[in-house]
Amino acid sequence: MDISSDPNADILSHDTYTQGVPHAAFKRLRDSSGLTWLPEPDGAGFWAVTRYEDVLTVSKNPQIFSSAKGIRLEDMTAEETEARRTMMELDPPQHTAYRRLVGAPFSRREVLAYEDAVRLLAREVIDGVAGQSEFDFVQLIARALPMRMLGSLLGVSDKDGHWLVEKGDALIGNADPEFTQHVVDLVDTDEYRLMPFRSPAGLELFKYAGEQAADRRQNPKADLITRLLEPKMDGEPLSDHEFKNFFTLLVAAGNDTTRYTMAAGLEALIQNPAQLEALRQNPNLMDDAVEEILRWGSVTMHFRRTAIQDSEVAGTRVKAGDKVIMYYISADYDEREFINPYQFDIGRTPNNHVAFGLKSPHKCLGEHLARLEIKVLFEELLPRVSSVVQIGQIERLRSNFISGIKHLPIRVKWL
Repeated sequence: MDISSDPNADILSHDTYTQGVPHAAFKRLRDSSGLTWLPEPDGAGFWAVTRYEDVLTVSKNPQIFSSAKGIRLEDMTAEETEARRTMMELDPPQHTAYRRLVGAPFSRREVLAYEDAVRLLAREVIDGVAGQSEFDFVQLIARALPMRMLGSLLGVSDKDGHWLVEKGDALIGNADPEFTQHVVDLVDTDEYRLMPFRSPAGLELFKYAGEQAADRRQNPKADLITRLLEPKMDGEPLSDHEFKNFFTLLVAAGNDTTRYTMAAGLEALIQNPAQLEALRQNPNLMDDAVEEILRWGSVTMHFRRTAIQDSEVAGTRVKAGDKVIMYYISADYDEREFINPYQFDIGRTPNNHVAFGLKSPHKCLGEHLARLEIKVLFEELLPRVSSVVQIGQIERLRSNFISGIKHLPIRVKWL
């Protein structure tokens, strides 16, 4: 990994990340004393939390650092916050109750039961490109597997799954002109300020979610939509608006982050052929390799909290009302926690990365499913190829929120 980038790179600029993560800039911030206050051109400014231990301090203390005013950099009005609220914008105990309401299908036990289905889908996706010597790994494999798994869980067709992922791209990629005409920092999106990610795609997804909910109430299925609509013993069922917001969150988070992690993993393996060969020769390394891929990619680069009382972090006084941004992408490369963090090492142990929000009440609900999909994909792909190399330049998502390789052209020799 090249860490000779500009140490003064603008970590707020979406354009910065099209050239890769500005690791030198994050290292400079980590090596500064305390937290770093960064002004915003169109915002109130915030404290950048870039060291591993400091990220943990903020993430595991929701009674001091709240999610209720939003989890992204954007400053929202009370009306906007309420309209766009999901469980991610709730603090315990409300967050805990909501999580219990929707969490069962994502538990480790239930996800393990999906393995055969994930493996079958992975084989079908790989079969679809087998024989092609050159193709875009992201478009034909990394995008396809999570898309088909999402459709399977929701109980919708592959055609609908493809449409859902396009809308999810428009949400997560709301700063990238490839994915949306309503680029948040380039056009006026005020018309959609009450929609997730200030995107018109939210309107379409809300409509679709409402239609699916109406259908399941009349014709229940053994799928995730039906389960989310059922009253639970430990709480009330989701309201119509809560269901639509959660459905939209599933679509946005259930495909893109796993896709980009797979892409980051393959790129890392290509750039480290000895690691790739070790994994091919010893599949028992796969679980550890998945954890290193997750750390290496750290696809969700940051989340926001807002201080609700005066406090101190790393010797820095933080006032009530201050925005506090946890940079996972920096914490996962902190030399204080990880030996040789810029070296991709599938045997790294321990590997307590924060890609899923380690030791946090907001730890990623979909972590077990994401791990399973990544593991199964590489278990199915690597034994079928004798070599894989990158051809041409990769293209990265224009986003200061999600670190994503959106195009990874490769040449493959199939066995």
